[in-house]
Amino acid sequence: MNNFEFYNPTRIVFGEGKIAELDRLIPADAKVLILFGGQSARKTGTLDEVEQALGQRQFGLFGGIEPNPRYETLMKAVEKVGAEGYDYLLAVGGGSVIDGTKFVAAAAKYDGDAWDILTSMGGKVEAALPFGAVLTLPATGSEMNKGSVVTRESMQAKLPFMSELVFPQFSVLDPVKTYTLPIRQVGNGAVDAFVHVVEQYLTYPANAPVQDRFAEGLLQTLVELGPQALETPEDYNVRASLMWTATLALNGLIGVGVPQDWSTHMLGHELTALHGLDHAQTLAVVLPAMLNEKFEQKQAKLAQFAERVWHIDQGSDAEKAKLAIEKTRDFFERMNVKTRMSDYDLDETAIEPLIESLAQHGMTQLGEHGDVTPDVCRRVLQAAL
Repeated sequence: MNNFEFYNPTRIVFGEGKIAELDRLIPADAKVLILFGGQSARKTGTLDEVEQALGQRQFGLFGGIEPNPRYETLMKAVEKVGAEGYDYLLAVGGGSVIDGTKFVAAAAKYDGDAWDILTSMGGKVEAALPFGAVLTLPATGSEMNKGSVVTRESMQAKLPFMSELVFPQFSVLDPVKTYTLPIRQVGNGAVDAFVHVVEQYLTYPANAPVQDRFAEGLLQTLVELGPQALETPEDYNVRASLMWTATLALNGLIGVGVPQDWSTHMLGHELTALHGLDHAQTLAVVLPAMLNEKFEQKQAKLAQFAERVWHIDQGSDAEKAKLAIEKTRDFFERMNVKTRMSDYDLDETAIEPLIESLAQHGMTQLGEHGDVTPDVCRRVLQAAL
């Protein structure tokens, strides 16, 4: 196991009816800007609950944050913060809204071109507004981590940033708020969480049995409960476990002391930026092909993955590993997330622009060994057609 430092200050307030706790969690004298996505937050009653819980506090609303939040939209929120004097932010929604709120929190305190926050991957963030979150879509883990991904539509660029200054102070997780989610979002969420675990787990053995077993337990839970969440949308226990699993998948804990990959995510970001695919759709397309491309380097962990997650105990390590990749693809398909570029009307002509964009964004040495080059990514995309 490698040396590490683990820090996570986010308070999790979990359970049905916990939105009422906002009155306790947010300073009484705060002037709060509530950030959200579409009108579903209002239609489902979540915004009404939030507003009621804020009591006598001054608050304003900023809606319209997109899936894959756009820089152009978020800068309007930054302007609103400055013009109207908000000193506390509250994200109400899924990972995109929380990611966007992290950017707004940092940009509102940044003296300069806010795009620097993303091009420096958070290196230039020196201050941020405090904020909390009310999670309505389990998927990204953004409710309990320091990361964010923002898309700048005018540049067709989707870039991540990280900073310890943008951990949410708290996140309220009420599984009941997931009952009304469309099937597409439930499936996407399970796939997103699954790949978050895989990017921290399917690398090479690092003598970290605690992290491995924790990761394998999360993966087994997703495989077991993901299809149930589609079949029985109002099963509280299923939705509660799925919600908590997605949070634990990317709150930093399973990634400490072990090598991490993230090449699937970086290549997936380009698919979203250039073609508008859902984040989870890009992961489902790229991951099986990436695992096959890096098969020899990942074989030991793939065989372990096969045995412990998929319960494959027959055949050689190579045979087990190959079958585990196919089982993974099958799981994505069972979650109604397609796994080929052709499923999204993309053919070979899409590949070169994706590779060029990846290189322009400096993503030329990806993966746990830094050897996932643009040429490797080209082969991955060709295999994913």
